[in-house]
Amino acid sequence: MPELPEAETVGRALNRVLTGRRIVKVEVFTPKMRTPLTPLTTAGLEGRVFTSVRRRGRYLVAAMDDGRGVLMHFGMSGVARVEGPETPRRKHEHVFLHLDDGNVFRFECPRRFSLLEVRDLGPDGWPDALQCLGVEPLSGKFTGAALYAALAKRKTPVKVALMDNAVVCGIGNIYATETLFASGVDPRRRADTVTPEECAAIVRHAKRILREAIACGGTTIADFRGVDGSEGKFAVKLRIYGKSGEACPRCGATLARCSLGGRTSVFCPGCQQ
Repeated sequence: MPELPEAETVGRALNRVLTGRRIVKVEVFTPKMRTPLTPLTTAGLEGRVFTSVRRRGRYLVAAMDDGRGVLMHFGMSGVARVEGPETPRRKHEHVFLHLDDGNVFRFECPRRFSLLEVRDLGPDGWPDALQCLGVEPLSGKFTGAALYAALAKRKTPVKVALMDNAVVCGIGNIYATETLFASGVDPRRRADTVTPEECAAIVRHAKRILREAIACGGTTIADFRGVDGSEGKFAVKLRIYGKSGEACPRCGATLARCSLGGRTSVFCPGCQQ
């Protein structure tokens, strides 16, 4: 599933190619993904101009000049592309937005877990649907003290709390695994046992790892692709994600795995406490 770095990578690329472009035609080929797609054909999108594309957590919002925006979430296998009309439609491309420069915004999702909706934007530029999201991990509001306060009454494993979008939005399985390893914190630990010092380390490493992943264009494990079809290159820098049974790169112990919050978690029983 695309996480924050992948969404940020796609968002930056879409901002470059969509901003200032006018929608001239809408085509919907599939009735629904996570929610119905047919409302896009009657939403009055023709003639609207994109003014920006921004990310919130793992969501993107392509704002338009009428105070609305196209809300996107990539689910497990969503891919957004901007290509010329000469490219044949792929089997699982469900929506085309034809633009005034001749290119086409295309949204593909084989598993149909993605989201593509038109929403009204509030004064802050975000739809109401995103108001429930927690702090952005790359913002100044994500601090060790803030994380410690958020974890203080949580009895869930710390990794589950770190992936909770109400606590901090956008850190999924890959980056929570890497962050907790870098911080030396066992993902199975109860969240309310994590110390202020450990919270500070988690925040520091989360920001570093996320920025490095963004610089690499994200991580390609299975389905993620950028707007131009390229794969994220951060996978080569992963230290333990997906490597259970191998030697820990820090202490040499055998990396173990468990299930937390329905997701497979890899950790080092030797140096994550």
